[in-house]
This record gives sequence, C-alpha cells and structure tokens, in this order.
Amino acid sequence: MSGFVDEAQLNVRGGDGGAGAVSVRREAHVPLGGPDGGDGGKGGDIWLVADRNVSSLLAFRDHPHRKATSGAHGQGKRKHGHGGIDLVVAVPEGTTVFDAEGLLLADLSTAGDRWLAAAGGRGGRGNARFLSNRRRAPSFAEQGENGEERWLRLELKLLADVALVGFPNVGKSTLISRISAAKPKIADYPFTTLEPNLGVVLMDEGDEIVVADIPGLIEGASEGRGLGHQFLRHIERARALVILIDLASSTEHEPAEQERILLAELEGYRPELVERPRVVVGSRTDIADPDRLAAWKGATFSAVTGAGIPQLVGSMAEAVRLARSAEPEPEPFVVHRPQPEGLVVSRIDTGAYVVAGRAVERAVALSDITNLEALAYVQERLKRLGVDKALAKAGAKDGDTVHIGKFSFDFIAD
Repeated sequence: MSGFVDEAQLNVRGGDGGAGAVSVRREAHVPLGGPDGGDGGKGGDIWLVADRNVSSLLAFRDHPHRKATSGAHGQGKRKHGHGGIDLVVAVPEGTTVFDAEGLLLADLSTAGDRWLAAAGGRGGRGNARFLSNRRRAPSFAEQGENGEERWLRLELKLLADVALVGFPNVGKSTLISRISAAKPKIADYPFTTLEPNLGVVLMDEGDEIVVADIPGLIEGASEGRGLGHQFLRHIERARALVILIDLASSTEHEPAEQERILLAELEGYRPELVERPRVVVGSRTDIADPDRLAAWKGATFSAVTGAGIPQLVGSMAEAVRLARSAEPEPEPFVVHRPQPEGLVVSRIDTGAYVVAGRAVERAVALSDITNLEALAYVQERLKRLGVDKALAKAGAKDGDTVHIGKFSFDFIAD
C-alpha cells in the first residue's frame, strides 16, 4: 500500500451550538424573580493548518470525516454553556482546498497557514436575553445553530526547489538516490516511479535544495494521458526544472525530439513553466548511443557511474539561486471568506417563494416556532429584516407559500 497520497476527500462538520435555557429565578420570598436562562455555548470550528511535519494526505484516505465538539446548553441562574473545542486538522504544505463544485477555496502553501474549513454553530440565547418592557416574562429561548458541514477536495502540490522532468526510465530515481538520502524504487522498466519522491541535497556552503523526482511524462501528459495531470501538478511550485534527455541507444526519440516534447507538455499544462530557470542535461551516458553522445553539445551525467553528477548539482544550485533572487517578498496569507449580506427572494417552479440570507435563516432556525410567543418574536424579527417588503416587491400575493430554510408559511400582506 502506498504511503503517499496527493488527493483526498474530506468531510468537515463544525460543532453544533448549545440551546439557550428557559428559566425563571426562584428565591425565598421572590416567587417570580424574572427570567434567568443562560445562553448555549458556540460549537467548535474546524481549521486546516499547513504543517511541515505532514508529508501526504494519507490520513484522509480511509478516514475522511472530521467533526468538532458541540457547545453545551445553557442553564438557569444565567449559567452559559461552555463552547465546543476547535479542531485543528494538519495538512501538508502545498495543500489546495476545493469545494464540491471544484471552486478553489484556499491554498495552504506555507507552514502555519490556517483556513476555517467549517464554522461551529452559534449558541442559542437564553430567555433572559428577550426581556423587554413589552415582554416581562419571556417563555422561550433560542435553539443552538447547527455547525457548518460540507465535503472538500484536497490536492497536494509538492514544494520543491528543483523538479526532475523526463521520459519514463530516464534515470531520475537513480539520480535522486545518488545526490540525497531518498530511497525511491528503482527498476529497469518504464513507470517504475508512480509517485513523487523528495530528496534534500546538502551543498558545500551549508545551503540545501529540495529536489523532486517526478514520475515520467509521456507525450499527451498535458491532456491527462498516463496520469499526466497528477504528475504535472507537482511541478507547479518548483523554482527550477532539470530536463533529463535520454542518450541511451534504446530510446525511441532523438534527444532534440525528447526536449521538444517535454517542453511542449509543460507549456500545454502551464505556459509559465517554460519560463522558469531550467537545466537541460543528457542522461545515461554509461549506455549512450555513441552517435547521440557525440552529437550532444550540452552537459551529461550518468547516475550509475556518478560521472558528471557534481557539475549537475552545481548547475541545479545556480538555477535555484537565480530563481530565489527573482522571487518577490512573500505576501501575508489571506483568505477571503465573504458572508452573504442582506436577503434574496426568488421564485421556484412550484410558484412558491424562497427567502435566502444568513440573518433571516438564523431567525427561523434558532427559534422554537411551536411556542406562540417565540413565533410572534420571529414574525417581528423578519419584519425588521425587511422580509415582508422584499416579498411584496417580488410580487408575492396573499396565500402564496414562502420557504425560509426548513420553515414554510403562507404569505399575508401586512
């Protein structure tokens, strides 16, 4: 079973809010001392946090569900329920988050980046909150709000300084095993590498560069052939590219054709990839075709004998230094999570009207509408939010059905 997973589904659910309490203060000689029901606690949030100690999305493959704890209910004597505990879910650096429709929600590229994946539900207000001059003994409280729940799709794009790019069986895995402590699977057949491998190369001056061994590309990879999109994704964040050209006599394509195909696939996937610093080097000189080797004018190496490897590593380091010097200062990580404001009225096929909006949906969802006093409060609240005017403006007539969340009623003009 593979220990590296770069795609996963994740179901997140914030904790539910606790319900508010309905309570009346009772003390000696004070039979009805007024409402004193406490508020319910807020449900816990779920946060995704980039962690450099996590290397893949393996943890979500067989266990995709994450749920935060709920808030406690309020009690009498104005005792508020405690809030639920936030759940922090660690993901690898370079994780991108999409919703069920494929919309990009967050890009957690640096250790410490945090994103609110599911908000906990708001706690309901106790009856003490509804005391007013007109309502001296409120007999209702709010229910807790359900926590946010949704499915997310996680994708991992490796963070590396250098990506090794080439056809299958060109010697990428052998090379990374020679220049770092990585131990990838190596065999003499195409597509030995089915998942990326990372290796850290220590330089003489104490610097280090991270090198990614990307599974071999084939013609048509940019169109998804041969798992091309899954492999190409891991090249996106690399600062520099090393294009390995196979000089072996058994290779189908001539060196110039190999380079043309590889650059065309990179450009077809992301045009900006061909603009990055790159090193083009001839590989497998130990079994090279003599004519190809003689015609090749660039640098060469053999991962088997070690010939040319020090020079190649130096070229890698120079390309990385060039890329790093051209990078702008990193911007603070910002997630834009706008909340819909106001309300929206729409008409559905049945002729009924649907009122959407966070405030109006909350007003209905948090209230116990089986309680007549609570129902009167909801009607008053909806009127203040402008629901009556919005429905009338949309053309609603007496007797039309109106849906707000799970609550339905017949419209009657004021």
